[in-house]
Amino acid sequence: MDAGQGLSTSEVQSIRESLAAGRKPRVVFTASAGQIAGQVGQVIELTDPEVSDEFVVVRFGRDELPFSPADLAVAPKGVTRRVVEPKPEPEPEPPAVAAPEFVLDTPRVPAQRQEEPKVEQTEKPPVRRAVKAVKPKGPAGLTVTLAYADGEWTVAAQQGSKALAKPYVVKPAEALKMVGLVDVPGVQEAVEQILGTERAEAEQQAEKLRAELAEIEARLAELREAR
Repeated sequence: MDAGQGLSTSEVQSIRESLAAGRKPRVVFTASAGQIAGQVGQVIELTDPEVSDEFVVVRFGRDELPFSPADLAVAPKGVTRRVVEPKPEPEPEPPAVAAPEFVLDTPRVPAQRQEEPKVEQTEKPPVRRAVKAVKPKGPAGLTVTLAYADGEWTVAAQQGSKALAKPYVVKPAEALKMVGLVDVPGVQEAVEQILGTERAEAEQQAEKLRAELAEIEARLAELREAR
């Protein structure tokens, strides 16, 4: 029987549907499966393909081992499980019996009966494939975001799809320290430009407030003199 070139995506989906319906589809091992190529087994489970490439669990004899789709092909209809029987060893030929010896006054010794050696047939144990160790998934990526909008600096942290810290306001000086840790040309200059613009606006507003305060104090002094 000619094994195929491996299970296609549509064939894996068909096997998944058959398992969901309570059936255990038959598959044949391809050449990439090694010594058991051409043998037939039953799919009993499909595990997570993202955890391991060998996610197709096949029952073969008394074993239940995981294989990759490349190691398997859909068994043709009417194919039953074929087990390779060990060939018995050839029986040894009995030793040749020497011709009787004719000697005067010598008693004839009867030849001893030669027993044929018994040949016992033993079944070869099923071939076990080494199961690859499943590599554990690493932790999800961590993202820390420093943002500026509407005159405020905010910091947020997120790991994968989980938000570890919602955006919270930080001082401009703290934002400048954080940016100083990032050695990327242009980033620190952009932050310093934003801080310079805010500083100039704050100084203008403070100058305006000082002028208004001077007018109010002068008015208050005039009112005090009028008493």
